[in-house]
Amino acid sequence: METVTSTLELRQYVGALRAQGARNAFVPTMGNLHAGHLELVRQARLQADHVSVSIFVNPAQFGPQEDYANYPHTPERDRNALLDAGADLLFLPGVAEIYPQGPCRTTVVEVPGLNRILEGEHRPAHFNGVTTVVAKLLNLVQPDVAIFGEKDYQQLLLIRRMVADLCMPVAIASVATVREADGLAMSSRNGYLAPAERALAPRLHFVLTGVKARVEAGGRDLAAVEQAALAELAAAGFQPDYVSVRRQSDLGPPEPGDTALIALVAARLGSTRLIDNIFISIG
Repeated sequence: METVTSTLELRQYVGALRAQGARNAFVPTMGNLHAGHLELVRQARLQADHVSVSIFVNPAQFGPQEDYANYPHTPERDRNALLDAGADLLFLPGVAEIYPQGPCRTTVVEVPGLNRILEGEHRPAHFNGVTTVVAKLLNLVQPDVAIFGEKDYQQLLLIRRMVADLCMPVAIASVATVREADGLAMSSRNGYLAPAERALAPRLHFVLTGVKARVEAGGRDLAAVEQAALAELAAAGFQPDYVSVRRQSDLGPPEPGDTALIALVAARLGSTRLIDNIFISIG
């Protein structure tokens, strides 16, 4: 596996790769890799001749009270994991490589509407930071396909919309959420949980499965279902931001006749903010 740190090196590498006619799959990450990330790499290997991975902790997607300064950096462990998973290239840039004028002075890519609901209500600058950095990385890596996890479902839809709106020649593929044995969705932030919090954290997925069961069993008062789930989380010791049942296609409020839904949740457990979702099928 080759490691490059500058955009110039990356452009040279990508140019040579494209000259060979190789199909390139790309997995963007923020490092501190876990089994969920490595599953993205393995799926990328199935879809392409070459797998590129980036590790970049993007300051533009962190709010002023969030954990950018303390976000874990584990580059050597990550390199070894990527090598074992079959990656061919690791792009490991510094902030100045991605934001030459600084994160606060960069051109911003915004997906209007979808960036302001759910997560966007609670983290107002987050998604503009995500779409901006992903647009930059896609322009640099020039992949044929980019792979994202479904745990960050709203992010996945935003990136698909951005790619379509900007006519980017890249397919966006998704991989199902990878979970611990007790149901907790894998996340780099799970490492922040104290032992007692980690024992409680799977309750988040348990509550979502209850939402799914109630809706699929015929519960159509979605507001009541959501409120019951919020109350259950609060009683368990979480500080929930939202539980919301939406359309899978665009995260709009469900309408009569919609059959493909998704329940999404965000909640704090101590100082750690967790998100998750579950697909719901009606009919």
